[in-house]
Amino acid sequence: MYEEYLCRLLAPLGVYRLDKEALNRAELFALGRALDGVSAGLEEAERESLTATAEGEGLDRREALFLRRPAAFTPEDRRAAIAALLQIDGDSLTPAAINRAIRGCGIRARAVELGQNRLRVEFPGTVGPPPDFQQIQNIILDILPCHLGVEFFLRLLTWEECHGAGYTWAWIADRELDWDGLQKAVPPEEAD
Repeated sequence: MYEEYLCRLLAPLGVYRLDKEALNRAELFALGRALDGVSAGLEEAERESLTATAEGEGLDRREALFLRRPAAFTPEDRRAAIAALLQIDGDSLTPAAINRAIRGCGIRARAVELGQNRLRVEFPGTVGPPPDFQQIQNIILDILPCHLGVEFFLRLLTWEECHGAGYTWAWIADRELDWDGLQKAVPPEEAD
């Protein structure tokens, strides 16, 4: 890539032989390869230096700044959790600010006011305890002010939903599911 750029840059001068067999071309090839390596390193450094584009080391280094690592696994979820944690400040006691802050646990969560100094944390779209629930719980409790009473609300399947999804005792037994496994199971028509 840089070899071609150097050739185009030097061609108008007319003092270099730029055909493939020329010694000058070999020098430009070597310089171009070195510049390609530097360019790749700079591109990676730039990508990892921005939270919005980081994929590996940049996310790892940012997560190391916090007491607990968010329970997020994909780069997109990790970026969102880091961004939410970085937004926390002394004015984070409004319901909207608390909801923005608890995104830092790494999963979609919502705080609902129950009354004076009491909150319920819900996990919309999640049935049963989310993966790494203990880690999520610890992060949320670290984020929220200590004077708030916090309860965690987990949505579980009802028998009506199980019946509506077509679960049968035979289907559950075939998959050797316990209660937690049943909460995360795929309905029979989607499983096969």
